[in-house]
Amino acid sequence: MDDLDRRLLALLRVNSRESVASLAGRLKVSRGTVQNRLEKMTRDDGVIQGFTVKIRPEVEAQRVRAIMCIAIEGERTSAVVRALRGFPEVDKVHTTNGRWDLVAELDTSDLREFSRTLDQIRLVAGIASTETSILLATQKM
Repeated sequence: MDDLDRRLLALLRVNSRESVASLAGRLKVSRGTVQNRLEKMTRDDGVIQGFTVKIRPEVEAQRVRAIMCIAIEGERTSAVVRALRGFPEVDKVHTTNGRWDLVAELDTSDLREFSRTLDQIRLVAGIASTETSILLATQKM
């Protein structure tokens, strides 16, 4: 990836539905260049894995998003990660260093589902302890 690819990805992060012509104009390159770069990054290289929709927070005001820090007992990280993949409420799982072994991003429809999800995750074999913080507001995307 070069600088043009990085600038193209930055524009797509803001609006993945922006037209190729508009992207080309903003990047000061031809439409063909943008189309070729997009095709290469989506098909050939697999850099772009998909496109998504951003929804205004007030549309889904009841949703509860959180970060769960997880300490693992012994060498059970792989088993815990596999178990977490089975929870639809777990968006992402990150390995980390320091006090916590894993950080899980949670997204639930409401507080009741959030509480139920926490209870179920805490029962996963290999989890020694957790600390969870609800995300109140997102400042930058």
